[in-house]
Amino acid sequence: MLNLIIQKFKMDHILKNLPKLSAEKHGENKKYFSKLKKKNPKRLDLVMQDLHEKEFEKTDCLQCANCCKTSSPIFTDKDIFRISKYLKIKEHKFIEQYLDRDSDDFMVLKSVPCTFLDSDNSCFIYDVRPKACREYPHTNRKKFIQLTSLTLKNTEICPAVFNIIEELKRKLPI
Repeated sequence: MLNLIIQKFKMDHILKNLPKLSAEKHGENKKYFSKLKKKNPKRLDLVMQDLHEKEFEKTDCLQCANCCKTSSPIFTDKDIFRISKYLKIKEHKFIEQYLDRDSDDFMVLKSVPCTFLDSDNSCFIYDVRPKACREYPHTNRKKFIQLTSLTLKNTEICPAVFNIIEELKRKLPI
């Protein structure tokens, strides 16, 4: 029990400081990604997958859930169909109750934190969660170079992404 309290305290401290740390590194990271795009190292995806795996061996998303608390995933038509079926409600009712169109014309949650986030940071719809949630934080995806803008934004939200990018800069200096 004491170990859980210590972990929660550490995560709270990290999350409190993440916006400041991310802001301090924003310019450096943006410049790094710009140079990385020009070089586009062939082994980038392998390096990212390795960094992702190593980070998530020591990171427990259930201790954090900051992504669910601060932002909304995009809901595809397939997500809407799958989740509404799981919840046993009509798709139009699901949309009406939970979703809105954002300025980019994507379907997103009406509010944050996520409606489906439980008090223990677990997800009520985990088995049918949106594709964007299943793939988050996208640091192990193929063609990572195409996701640098999203990754830069995610350093503000996810401590694991912040750590992965800091390690990437050490592993692949430019």
